[in-house]
Amino acid sequence: METDMTKGKPSSILLRFLVPIFFGNLFQQFYNVVDTVIVGRVVGAGALAAVGSTGTIMFLLSGISQGMSTGFTVLTAQHYGAKNEKGVRRSVANALLLSLLLTAGFTAAGALLMGPLLRLMNTPDDIYRDAYTYIMIITVGLIAMIMYNMSAALLRAIGNSKTPLYFLIFAVVSNIFLDLLLTMGIRMGVAGAALATVLSQAMAAVLCFVYIYRKAKVLRPRRGEWRLSAEMTRAQLKISIPMTLQFAITSSGTMIMQAAVNLFGSTAVAAYTAANKLVSLLVQEMPSMGSAISTYCGQNYGSRQLDRVKSGVKAAIRIDTVYAVGAAVLCVVLLPLTLGLFFSGNEDIGVLMPWAKTYVNIAVCFFIPLSYIFVFRNAMQGCGYGMLPMFGGIVEFAARGVTAFLSMHAMSYVAACFCDPAAWLAAGIFTGICYRFVVKDMEKTFHMDPSGGEEDADRRSRNA
Repeated sequence: METDMTKGKPSSILLRFLVPIFFGNLFQQFYNVVDTVIVGRVVGAGALAAVGSTGTIMFLLSGISQGMSTGFTVLTAQHYGAKNEKGVRRSVANALLLSLLLTAGFTAAGALLMGPLLRLMNTPDDIYRDAYTYIMIITVGLIAMIMYNMSAALLRAIGNSKTPLYFLIFAVVSNIFLDLLLTMGIRMGVAGAALATVLSQAMAAVLCFVYIYRKAKVLRPRRGEWRLSAEMTRAQLKISIPMTLQFAITSSGTMIMQAAVNLFGSTAVAAYTAANKLVSLLVQEMPSMGSAISTYCGQNYGSRQLDRVKSGVKAAIRIDTVYAVGAAVLCVVLLPLTLGLFFSGNEDIGVLMPWAKTYVNIAVCFFIPLSYIFVFRNAMQGCGYGMLPMFGGIVEFAARGVTAFLSMHAMSYVAACFCDPAAWLAAGIFTGICYRFVVKDMEKTFHMDPSGGEEDADRRSRNA
């Protein structure tokens, strides 16, 4: 089920590779939504607000996990594209050992900082205890999240995007069952929802690694290769640290936005949480395209085919533009139909709807620049350029932070809802400019004629 992306029509390759990742991300979001629905309907709106208030911290933890796993496996994709199997195996061993060491540090730091962080985010007193319980269980189980993302990223690096999807579907079904068992049956409340998430991720990780051991032999390091290499560590950290920092910076910006929303009380937080879940569900094609273009660019960069990198990015832009428009329309249409799913019959949807509708109506207008961020950023990362995407995260953080500060100063919920769109627009423009700079830099590196055809580029890259 491996895919060589150095040959064939870019748009067709991207779509075939994208679809399993897209459905995987949908299922990932789906079981996050299931958490929210079950907590909201079974435990109550207060518990939903508590879980929702930790959403940006969850985004931070998930971003660290994705940034680290994607960064470590860029080198794997490049070695795979260059047909260097020994390099592939060594990069896998090094990535897994580094991941275990870093996970221990992230878990310890998270356990110490979660309480002060929730207070810093203006978490309402009536939901603080549940919020703390939920996020602490997620933090302690961080290794499950990181190991699943790492195993899935390794498979995607060699062009296999279907297998992680199958295991994720199994995890989603398991998560739903565990959610119902632990919240309705054992009545563990938000702690049960958090524990269900950790256990389901752990099962998906185990299944992925079993598959790698039995089927994906190119990803299975040999006995003498299980050691940390200084050279490999430097190369992987050079890519992964900027990517992880970029996710962390972006997540910090969303925390500031959450702090702004929290000022308007638990009703606003609950409505915003439900609306944000719908938006997150419908934009999952965008990070999926990001994963696809990262692997595509990594393999083609490894085989020194810059023209294929550029044509792949253009194809991704066309696909994402069409998708963003469709997702925006669907989001507006579905909001009134889905909001009631998150709450029991005791909650007044009429009170919640204005808060939710305000956020959705503003956010959908900026789905196109949001989609471009993932294409440009992940294309650069796939080619080994980590610093510029990180600066894109700083731009995103600054735009979101300034808007959040203005909203808190003016006590304007509308301004708070503009935090995300402001960040998407600023980062979309910035990463687009950076991508053009990266292309020119690669043209110099490969000594390629920018006006040459793809056939000439293939010939030159084979002779390089």
